[in-house]
Amino acid sequence: MDIETKQIYVEPGAGREHLGSFQRIEDSSINTSGEGATYSEQKAKSEETKIPQERLATMDTTKVSLGKDGLKFETSDGDFKFKLGGRIHADASFSSGDNFRDADGQRIEANDGTELRRGRMEFSGTFFRDWNFKSQVDFADNQVGVKDMFINYTGLDFIDIIVGEQKQAFSRELQESSNDMIFIERSVMNVLNESTVDRALGLNVSRRGRNWTGQVGIYGDTIAANKRKTRADEGWAVSSRVTFAPIMEESRVIHLGVAGNFREPNDAGEIADRPLQLASESTHMSNLNLISAGITDIKNIKMLGLEASGVMGPFSIGGEYTNTWIDRKNGESSLNFNGWYGEAAWTLTGESRNYKNGKFYKVIPAKNFSFTNGGMGAWELAVRYAEVDLNDNTFKGGKLSNLTIALNWYLNETVRLMAGYDKALKITDSPLTKSDGSKLDNLDTFMIRAQLAF
Repeated sequence: MDIETKQIYVEPGAGREHLGSFQRIEDSSINTSGEGATYSEQKAKSEETKIPQERLATMDTTKVSLGKDGLKFETSDGDFKFKLGGRIHADASFSSGDNFRDADGQRIEANDGTELRRGRMEFSGTFFRDWNFKSQVDFADNQVGVKDMFINYTGLDFIDIIVGEQKQAFSRELQESSNDMIFIERSVMNVLNESTVDRALGLNVSRRGRNWTGQVGIYGDTIAANKRKTRADEGWAVSSRVTFAPIMEESRVIHLGVAGNFREPNDAGEIADRPLQLASESTHMSNLNLISAGITDIKNIKMLGLEASGVMGPFSIGGEYTNTWIDRKNGESSLNFNGWYGEAAWTLTGESRNYKNGKFYKVIPAKNFSFTNGGMGAWELAVRYAEVDLNDNTFKGGKLSNLTIALNWYLNETVRLMAGYDKALKITDSPLTKSDGSKLDNLDTFMIRAQLAF
């Protein structure tokens, strides 16, 4: 062989290195190993080291795809799957009429500016057909935090089982992905839900039919509990949610739901290793809480949620109500809070919102936006009114109502631009005052978002 060109020759020559003699493979006395092995012995040895044909077939037919659902790998038999996805939510918010003072007389206002609201990587997949997993990590605020991280077993025909960090079974609004929400921020009713029935580590079992779902779960605290190393056992909770759609067609849906939650705090009377704090921040980045209630000595929390929504072609309406009862220790009086919202949306370009398994999903444009092909994507206009009441007799956590208007442009299934305007209509018993010492009665907030989700 010529050591530079790597060509093989049958005769010696300048620059050629002798490799050995060539012989017919039918000759059973071939010896290429130099150790006296016959050709048959060498062939048998090589067969032992070969990759099995069935594995070669699987490897050769593994499907790889890249599209609106991310990067996906799947074996030909469907037993093994892997998907890489993610989301980027880049926000900006600006407030007016926010010249306030706190309880100490210090000037305070809503922070204006920009932020990376969510920056998540999602890994999900399937092993041996019945075992699924999901791992979602968020890098927003220049910090790393776990969102979803669970194992899902689907090998039983009558029930699904999920174990790990997950959303608790409560509230349609809280169950919906941030990629699918009509508005940039969830309603002020979520003041009652986020601190108590958001993600937690637990076991959830569920079952669904064509037009109904049911689930129940038992949960501990969140995956990030006990950061302060409180010398107290963790709390626990049981949540359940049932949905029913008496009408469920492609562009006509009626959705009804009911949910319940019972939670005991840790032995120090705290939720997720800290005193329960119910507060309504005007936007995620504003650091301005128009109402706020800190609650200690909690014995248990009971919650009830009611849901009703409908879709008729490009129009959709919906609403929820949550009531929270908090029993307290050491002779402290029990507390009763509530919140609700009502919303309506109109897809100007005619598309309907999507609905599946008790959840609503974002609009998918009939024709993607394109300068070349003339598509304009999908346009959506929405309005919401919401209230939350954290007052109960002599306990004054505050009461807030607001009106939110949204305009959303879905360029395609992956990219969405959102604009929102929020007006605080009535603010009662706020810890803040105006600069002249009078009570708060107004706050205007403008929000925009650029969203990429795959």
